[in-house]
This record gives sequence, structure tokens and C-alpha cells, in this order.
Amino acid sequence: MRNKDGKKIDETILWKEITPGGLTYEGGSAKHFKTGDWRSEKPIFIKEACKQCLLCVPVCPDSSIPVVNGERLEFDYDHCKGCGICVEACPFDAIKMEIE
Repeated sequence: MRNKDGKKIDETILWKEITPGGLTYEGGSAKHFKTGDWRSEKPIFIKEACKQCLLCVPVCPDSSIPVVNGERLEFDYDHCKGCGICVEACPFDAIKMEIE
């Protein structure tokens, strides 16, 4: 018997030997994976307009807005998925979305 890709299926494997689907065997972390390539739009930080209110930081679901010594830095594009929530949170128009 063959699967849809034409590869031969080993029919001697018992169901008890197959890894069950839908189970998590260890903790995962986006820190280990670059998930930013999922986005179609990316936020652009306009430093001159930023008042460092940091309202954008806690709303970011991906923790993609680093803060060092109380100052917001450039986006972590490795993990930003381009949701645009930060744009809505910024009262100073210091973030704009751009098509990637």
C-alpha cells in the first residue's frame, strides 16, 4: 500500500508504536523559532515621534518590542508577526505598518 505521495506504507507497524497526535511532549517556546516570517505587514518604528510612553510594549502578544533601561528599542522582527496592535496602542503615531 502507498500513501498519496507514492511512498510505501509499512503495514507491520502496530497502533501502539505510533506517536499519538495532538499531544505535547515538552514545553515549546517562540524564543527557539523565528516566527516573524509569518507576517505580511511589518511595523516601522518612528523614533523621532516616540515619547517613550511604552504603551505599545505590554500589548504586543509576541514580546517583540524590547525595552532596555526604560527605553523602547527597535522591533524584534524575528518574532513580530505583524498584527498591528502596537500601532493602535501608540497615541503619538510613532509606529506605522508597511507591506512586506
